[in-house]
Amino acid sequence: MKNTLFLAASALLPLAAMAEPMRLDALGEALFFDVNLSWNRTQSCATCHDPAFGFTDPRETELGRMVSLGDDGESLGDRNTPTAAYAMFSPRFEKLDPGVYRGGQFLDGREADLEGQAGGPPLNPIEMGMPDKQSVVARLAENPDYVEAFSAHFGRDVWDDTDAAYRAMTEAIAAFERTDLFAPFDSKYDRFLRGEVDLTPEEELGRILFFSEQFTNCNLCHQLRPSLIAPDETFSNYEYHNIGVPVNDRVRSMTGFDGIDHGLLANPAVDEPETDGQFRVPTLRNVAVTGPYMHNGVFEDLRTVVLFYNMFNTRDPERLINPETGAPFRDPEVPGTLSMDELTHGPALDDRRVDALVAFMETLTDARYEHLLDD
Repeated sequence: MKNTLFLAASALLPLAAMAEPMRLDALGEALFFDVNLSWNRTQSCATCHDPAFGFTDPRETELGRMVSLGDDGESLGDRNTPTAAYAMFSPRFEKLDPGVYRGGQFLDGREADLEGQAGGPPLNPIEMGMPDKQSVVARLAENPDYVEAFSAHFGRDVWDDTDAAYRAMTEAIAAFERTDLFAPFDSKYDRFLRGEVDLTPEEELGRILFFSEQFTNCNLCHQLRPSLIAPDETFSNYEYHNIGVPVNDRVRSMTGFDGIDHGLLANPAVDEPETDGQFRVPTLRNVAVTGPYMHNGVFEDLRTVVLFYNMFNTRDPERLINPETGAPFRDPEVPGTLSMDELTHGPALDDRRVDALVAFMETLTDARYEHLLDD
């Protein structure tokens, strides 16, 4: 598809900008914060992935922070916004074995890489709401700095092809998302590995429990590297599991969606019924400051999440109670494909061990977010 907007926009190009174009990651940063890429010019990538809040959405809605509000000021999503921090480490979406997948972006892996992910929200009608790629490219062409930077990095003929220009935008945003800003590895845990700080006794107990397959099931899914002291551990193996999360009735009552969230099975590249209700294992980096939790934001508190997992291993009826509701944890949205081998691995946890695991996960908070632990 041809695009004639380049000539008009390039006529406005300041001479100073022609001297040296911005780096690709700097271009991506500008795009990441640009609200003009949404229909009403109110929402950018950073709106739902705010760098000041662990690259998640800090905005309060009628549902708290369970789901995000769209550019139209009315639409609400059905899933909790995942963090963009450390997303660069998720491998390209791939099939490992029949019914077994790994990697990709979004909670269902429907985009293979960061570039694909970056191209999704602008065209999503309940997110940034642009009607098509041509409309996005037209907005890009309004900015003379973009015109010059795109031309420098991708060739001036990039503006002659809408798909090429849109792809260039996603590549620039992905370059920004691969910078150290998104993955500083400077949490208390990282500083502990470098010998700069000590963990408290409770945090150390949590660390031991977390990495012990004898006492918990945490690292079966939340450990990427073979070494227990790997400096680049992201605390996700990026595989997919159905862990029995219940429907978030509050969200459904607001969105009007009355179907089943099939997770991975809704990915166009997947058709095996055993993947029904599976979602990609999230990183635990910054987990203590990026709630609500689970793919639909159904749990507000990190301790509740640990108790939810513990439900599969306890016979004490009092340990089957959701502390946020005072009622038993509800049934899974998709009950037939639970990852029971992983969920039932390990003994039940007492309160001391539950609290220790929470304390350890708090140490995975990047230094610039540690003040949020007190909020």
